[in-house]
Amino acid sequence: MNRYIFTIGNIKIEWYSILIVLGAIIAILMIIKEAKRYNYQADFTFNLCFWTIIVGIIGARIYYVLFNLDLYSNFLDIFKIWEGGLAIHGGIIFGLITCVLYCKKYQVRIIRFLDFITPALLLAQAIGRWGNFFNQEAHGAATTLGHLQDLHIPNFIIKGMNIGGIYYEPTFLYESLLCLIGVILILIVRRLKITKVGQPTAIYLMWYGLIRFFIEYMRTDSLMLGGFKMAQLVSVIMIIIGVIIIMITSRKGRYEDLYDQDENQTVRF
Repeated sequence: MNRYIFTIGNIKIEWYSILIVLGAIIAILMIIKEAKRYNYQADFTFNLCFWTIIVGIIGARIYYVLFNLDLYSNFLDIFKIWEGGLAIHGGIIFGLITCVLYCKKYQVRIIRFLDFITPALLLAQAIGRWGNFFNQEAHGAATTLGHLQDLHIPNFIIKGMNIGGIYYEPTFLYESLLCLIGVILILIVRRLKITKVGQPTAIYLMWYGLIRFFIEYMRTDSLMLGGFKMAQLVSVIMIIIGVIIIMITSRKGRYEDLYDQDENQTVRF
């Protein structure tokens, strides 16, 4: 498996980096389009997305490095994010903090904007997981060629899962496909006439929390906190928060605070 798209001299362009950028671009376009339907200016949305993504990537790297300090005896290696080593939960946490602060600065309703962001974020995650494939990381336990063939997955994925002569479970693929299903689910829910503000975000938290909790059982490179897999702990917290949001929003009146209501809000600088 070649992790590089092409190499020119000392310049090496990796699939990992390109897929992250591609996911970010698609996510920004999706968010801008949805926010525009509710009279949010494109400049505001783009700036919010830009800083959320930048800080999110930094946070994803910090999170990963903190749980793998033994891998970074050379301080400069910490900055080589193009070689892999980003933890999505760190990105979500740092990105959320950035989004909250930015929305507060311009007096924009935070949960409303998170509803715009979550399906786009989930799609970016689905795309980004293919970067793990090309880096031959984030895979599951060792398995057999016959097992992978029985899954009826494309042959190029099976070949990519042959690492050092051993076949591994393509957990990146499972997570990517489940994320895509989640994107479709949230987009459908957002168009329902009964959906309330906050519920798309709640679905994201519960859906991805469940996905990652069970996928983590299969992963062999989990970040650990004591004897626990950190991703599973965070996933449980995500699910609980999602359930709480559903409970709170469900108590509102049938026609109160609906997602599809036009709040006639225009953000100005």
